[in-house]
Amino acid sequence: MPLSISKNVLTFAAHRLSGLDTDLDPLIDRAGEAPFVLLGEASHGTHEFYLTRAEITKRLITEKGFQAVAVEADWPDAFRVDQYVRGREDDATAEQALSGFTRFPVWMWRNRVVEDFIGWLRHYNHSQSERGRAGFYGLDLYSLNRSRKEVIRYLEKVDPDAARRARYRYSCFDHFGEDEQAYGYTAAFDLSQSCEDNVVQQLKELQQRAYEYLHRDGQMAEDDFFSAEQNAKLVRDAEQYYRGMFQGRVDTWNLRDRHMVETLDALAAHLTGRFGKSKIVVWAHNSHLGDARATDRSPYGEWNVGQLVRERYAQSFLVGFTTYTGTVTAASEWGGPHETKRVIPALAGSYEALFHETGIPRFLVTFADDKRLSAELRPERLERAIGVIYRPEIERISHYFHARLPDQFDAVLHFDETRALEPLPQAEEEQTPEVPETYPVGV
Repeated sequence: MPLSISKNVLTFAAHRLSGLDTDLDPLIDRAGEAPFVLLGEASHGTHEFYLTRAEITKRLITEKGFQAVAVEADWPDAFRVDQYVRGREDDATAEQALSGFTRFPVWMWRNRVVEDFIGWLRHYNHSQSERGRAGFYGLDLYSLNRSRKEVIRYLEKVDPDAARRARYRYSCFDHFGEDEQAYGYTAAFDLSQSCEDNVVQQLKELQQRAYEYLHRDGQMAEDDFFSAEQNAKLVRDAEQYYRGMFQGRVDTWNLRDRHMVETLDALAAHLTGRFGKSKIVVWAHNSHLGDARATDRSPYGEWNVGQLVRERYAQSFLVGFTTYTGTVTAASEWGGPHETKRVIPALAGSYEALFHETGIPRFLVTFADDKRLSAELRPERLERAIGVIYRPEIERISHYFHARLPDQFDAVLHFDETRALEPLPQAEEEQTPEVPETYPVGV
């Protein structure tokens, strides 16, 4: 497809953004009726992506009745934030509530935009009844050790005998300390060292005693049990994930994204039980939220959150974010310090380069509204993905894949020049070492 034709069609179809208020009306109107709105990002360290997701989410909560934000983060860390925004936690400030995020990269959640957003969410919830408050939840599966501690802590409050059994079952991890990767390596090659049976037994017992635990203190008991159950599921899936790290990338990617969708399913069921329906906003990288069937990863058997959500919930709405150039917060190696890095101009032949050719600084396109635009942009092009690591010297190999954007997303927001996300001060000093995430470069 000649670039000039696609550029002209795109320029005509683009909805220009001069601000983040009424300019977003077409997106809010389109997305607001869906039960799931998935808001992506082309990097984990871009200010405009985080800010725009926050503004969209505020409007979906206040205008369209959304009840939860589910993010690419571990359950126990996000649940601490959830308790803060509901007014149940001892944390006095948003910054304190975010201090549970100590896994690299801490800037993903301990940054100024997220701090402001959860401060807004707490203020909003203060004006709502207990049942009407919006929550904040994590979907990821890296917190094996933190989650098993949370299961034990919950059981110590409601059933000390069950807590002793849980402590015994989970003790098979103890001689690996906090090193989940060491456990995964050992268990992958010596099945006698596997904790798989123990974590499955623990989850089954917790679920079997649900009726007893739930009939205690009303909604608080319901929320506490739900959190404990999600932590027990996370331990089960994380145990499988860390064993699978040494058996193939596609398997671990698929396990991780399946866990995120199953957590999303459980959250939807939990909210439906409370409200009679559920409406959830999801924040994660484009690589997770854009439909994998429209990318070059699909032939390798890879799926993702966006694909699975679309297959299960036809009315879901997927939104991608792109940029052409600017700066980004990222590291040069796993576990390294964050840096403000220059994002080099997008490669020729990429969607980002095509968007830059329009000369429009910021715009929105919704593909369902314009069949000609979808047809023009459907031929496969390069698309950029910057994770927590950015290596511009190997940009093409590390940060691009092929995709069909109109099939990958329902809408795309493009910001031609963006700036780096601002981490909270001292956050990185509290960071703990972690094993590397999945390709591409920590997304």
